[in-house]
Amino acid sequence: MSPTVGVIGGGQLARMMVPAAINLGIDIRVLAETAGESAAIAVTDLGDYRDEATVLEFAQSVDVITFDHEHVPQSVLKALVAAGVSVQPSPDALLYAQDKLLMRERLSALGLPVPDWARVTSVDELDAFLSDHGGQGVLKTPRGGYDGKGVRVVRSAAEGADWFEGGAELLVEELVSFTRELAQLVARRPSGDLELWPVVETIQRDSVCAEVIAPAPNSAGKVADVAADIATSIAEALGVTGVLAVEMFQTTDERLLINELAMRPHNTGHWSIDGSTTSQFEQHLRAVLDLPLGATGCRDEWSVMVNILGGPSNGSLADRYDLALADQPTVKFHNYGKDPRPGRKVGHVTAGGDDLDDVVYRARAASAFFDN
Repeated sequence: MSPTVGVIGGGQLARMMVPAAINLGIDIRVLAETAGESAAIAVTDLGDYRDEATVLEFAQSVDVITFDHEHVPQSVLKALVAAGVSVQPSPDALLYAQDKLLMRERLSALGLPVPDWARVTSVDELDAFLSDHGGQGVLKTPRGGYDGKGVRVVRSAAEGADWFEGGAELLVEELVSFTRELAQLVARRPSGDLELWPVVETIQRDSVCAEVIAPAPNSAGKVADVAADIATSIAEALGVTGVLAVEMFQTTDERLLINELAMRPHNTGHWSIDGSTTSQFEQHLRAVLDLPLGATGCRDEWSVMVNILGGPSNGSLADRYDLALADQPTVKFHNYGKDPRPGRKVGHVTAGGDDLDDVVYRARAASAFFDN
């Protein structure tokens, strides 16, 4: 009998697991909050992922539970484990992707490289940190922030005062001087086997990932080795299963500092669908089912993924297909089935080849057809 994987969350990550599941003969079920979400093709259940009874009922029909996002409450996750459900990654690991303060504490205890940081509960504590760090810092809400949400660069304690209302605990970090941002993805199965993809360079626009270059230029050797060691250390120390993404800064003095963690397939790994022997989505399914992991080498010398952000102001992505597909026949297009909206990730394109400048040009040219 085919194994059944249950995915909590109906976004584009769940959607992109579907082709990999079909190819492997894996049954996939999706618990979405509302009808019509990106993964509608695989949605079998509708309900609130924060409701314990709803999630437990969904879990009865699957062999393993995994995630499209990291927002399922720990109380619900622990209830699944208590009921004998296989939850991958486990609540104990997922905790460190859910709470940035706990993540910083754990990584610091492991001796891994992170920006200088502090837990702050008042304007006075924030002011003290800023005074010790050149009068500037990055203030973050511990939970729920992504794509620039819940993140604020502050140059005075007053600029963060409103976030302390209600006695909130916040994370403040040094404002890192960096030359570029990198991401290292690794997959780990419960038995402990790991596979890493090449480290990639990410380009952000308005705090949202806009482009990914795989492998990261000028990364062979020390940069690749250090990034791989960091991701491997985290995956093993936290007992991560499935795909783990480690986002990092490469600083002006050539160090790598850990920025964020994600314990699921990640935007910085979308290039792997078309550019790697094993995509992050196939690998995630293999890992959570404790199946042998696939090879992660590159199909081309270079792969470039460009996010389609916002989409056309009139019509849908499909309305632009005639021109886009004809103009860029070597580029792969991925439509998330989402309504266009300013700043929203509605799809991506991936190009590959031997000449990086040409690959970048083709990927950008393809994505431009879906701009306003």
